[in-house]
Amino acid sequence: MELDGQVAIITGAGRGIGRATALELGRMGAHIVVAELDPANAERTAAEVRALDRRALVVPTDVTSRKDLDRMVERARDELGRIDILVNNAGIYRTAQTLDVTEEHWDAVMNINAKAVFFASQAVLPTMIEHKRGVIVNLASMAGKVGSRANLPYNASKAAVISMTKSLAIAHAPDGIRVNCVCPGFVETDMWTSVAREQAALLNQSPEEFTLRRVRQIPLGRMERPEDVANVIGFLVSPRSAYMTGQALSVDGGLVMHG
Repeated sequence: MELDGQVAIITGAGRGIGRATALELGRMGAHIVVAELDPANAERTAAEVRALDRRALVVPTDVTSRKDLDRMVERARDELGRIDILVNNAGIYRTAQTLDVTEEHWDAVMNINAKAVFFASQAVLPTMIEHKRGVIVNLASMAGKVGSRANLPYNASKAAVISMTKSLAIAHAPDGIRVNCVCPGFVETDMWTSVAREQAALLNQSPEEFTLRRVRQIPLGRMERPEDVANVIGFLVSPRSAYMTGQALSVDGGLVMHG
């Protein structure tokens, strides 16, 4: 129980990578703050965490709202007594050809995927600085390391997450706080369903054909599971990674390596 008694806030913990991470950190001994807008998904994750004999606090959280982020931190401190870990997982995906990207599209993607990562981190930092300890893990993407024909705002948002991770790590290493990010590849989640549908439409393919072609690009030969990402996040928040900060770990089946 490497995280026994610690408290982890996970944004977007109702499904996908966020849910898998909540369960992994719960198995490692952490109590979980489920910061999630969807009530049904939030309660499902919380129930699964409680089944592990860990505490779970559901806090309805719009990560683009500073007021919600402050409330998330206040409730975690008031009801669970501490904050040790933040996992910035909440994110959205939208596709468009370059000339079709609108300001609304750009702002929606950047606000949730990048701006919210910074301000959620800013919200927990005073508590972590006060106690001279803390770990932040941000969800970036292989998209932050490569180019794209039809995902420019999404790729830019994830590149921003990688950059913020490095800056936060440098700024707060003297405070005893470590900041890293993970860069998943093609993960079997609800988000992938929308990726496949939107990208396939642009390419005049079926979503199934699009997914099959993507799987053929993966050196390890299969789609990624949310648990594949959660396992690495578990490592990054544990004492086993105590000498790592400012890193952007590719967890992508070899995609970036493969080019």
